[in-house]
Amino acid sequence: MSRIPLLAPEDLDDDQRRVFEAIVGGPRGGTGRATLLDDRGALRGPFNAMVTAPAIGAPLQALGAAIRYGAGFSARARELAILAVAAHHRSDFEWEVHARDGRAAGLTEAELAAVVDGDPDVLTDPTERAVLRVTRAILQTGDLTDEGYAAAVEVIGEARLVELTTLVGYYALLALQLRVFRVPARAAGPWATGSTGG
Repeated sequence: MSRIPLLAPEDLDDDQRRVFEAIVGGPRGGTGRATLLDDRGALRGPFNAMVTAPAIGAPLQALGAAIRYGAGFSARARELAILAVAAHHRSDFEWEVHARDGRAAGLTEAELAAVVDGDPDVLTDPTERAVLRVTRAILQTGDLTDEGYAAAVEVIGEARLVELTTLVGYYALLALQLRVFRVPARAAGPWATGSTGG
């Protein structure tokens, strides 16, 4: 049970409604609308917290939309990085949503397992391998060595590395909020069962 109440559309004040409408009316609301809203029309996942505190929620949701829909990574590479953050923080909700999105982008069960197990060598694409390697290094140490930085820039370039570090920080923030506010997922992540199915 969530620690903060889920705000249905009729519960929202004007500022909250603007954030709500930006979320459901933006790129997230297109094909993913059914997963965004519960039966009463309240936002699920981290989005309810964004609506609860609209002064922070508005720029936060805009940053998330830019990371998700404006950055230069392929959908597969982006989902690999998000899933690595979800696995690191054991964020069931992030894993649930982004494992589905990753599968839709073409990630296989073996590739999803590689995210959990930390084995980037399963990936054949050099950019995807670099994204997973860099993401895991940042999550484990909070930094990149000089060698790791140089290797990342060589494969993905400086602009993409800025995007990737921003993605890692954004999804780590969401994982923190999901944990603190006890936002439920429909299913536990693979760390609970030892498999990536689900």
